[in-house]
Amino acid sequence: MHVSVGIVGFRNVDDVVRCVRAVETSTHGDFDVVICENGGVESHTALTEALPATLNGGQSVRIVRASGNIGFPGGVNVCIDEAPDADAWWVLNPDTEPHPEAMGNLVERLSGSDCDAVGGVLLHDDGTVQAYGGFWQSWTARATSLGYGAPASAVPDRAHIEARQNYLVGASMMINRRFRDAVGPMRADYFIYCEESEWCLRALARGMKLGFEPEASVVHHHGTTTGSAREVRQRPRLPIYLEERNRLLLTRDCFPGRLPIAAAAALVLIFARFARRGAWRQVAYGLDGWYDGIRDRRGPPPFLVPH
Repeated sequence: MHVSVGIVGFRNVDDVVRCVRAVETSTHGDFDVVICENGGVESHTALTEALPATLNGGQSVRIVRASGNIGFPGGVNVCIDEAPDADAWWVLNPDTEPHPEAMGNLVERLSGSDCDAVGGVLLHDDGTVQAYGGFWQSWTARATSLGYGAPASAVPDRAHIEARQNYLVGASMMINRRFRDAVGPMRADYFIYCEESEWCLRALARGMKLGFEPEASVVHHHGTTTGSAREVRQRPRLPIYLEERNRLLLTRDCFPGRLPIAAAAALVLIFARFARRGAWRQVAYGLDGWYDGIRDRRGPPPFLVPH
């Protein structure tokens, strides 16, 4: 199975290079790498200088410069479109490091007839589990990371995770041709956040099946691009605004009848999440995103300075 590895970068050359070097050690050798750089000419040039056109195993590396900052889902769509003949596409965050066996184990799981997309074990830097998969709570417009905080030595039950998850975490997910053809591209109008959840929920509605491979481990250095890993009162405007806005966009797109209740729950949770920690600036960011979600505002945030 030929896999095209898609990585979306935004002025984080070191992250992308680290990710590609980890992919290069994969025991599954039938792959290529496509990188969509959203950060402009200088970043594209820097990546081109930092990475070879061919890896040690003979795999090609293509670096595509986006027309502007088209966001994560827009970049994923570019990566997939650049490799139309692949058998599968592995979406990887630039701030990830897959273990050498991860790609091969995902391929083996995807090669069966019982799933169309598959995720694995995402690990924090400290070795604890970030997620095995995710469950979207449609009435409250919130995501739950399955397995969060478990030790890396834990042995998750594949059947249990597959029965519970309704989305795969976009930091590492592999899809096959059937998924691509039936579901279509990611929603670029989300820009970043919740796009993988909407993609998977849309897939489930169209009869696709989501798998989980416990032997496919990927380390995720979470939030290096957006700043989302910072302490609550230091978190910047962009991730908070987009998380709150896109929760409501996803609800509107996938569960429109639940929007009034989900919007009310989201509003309460903004205060519960930030106000009790004295993060009043972050409350304002969240309210701004919530209001634009109510208004169905999409695309790049209005305050984002174009580059």
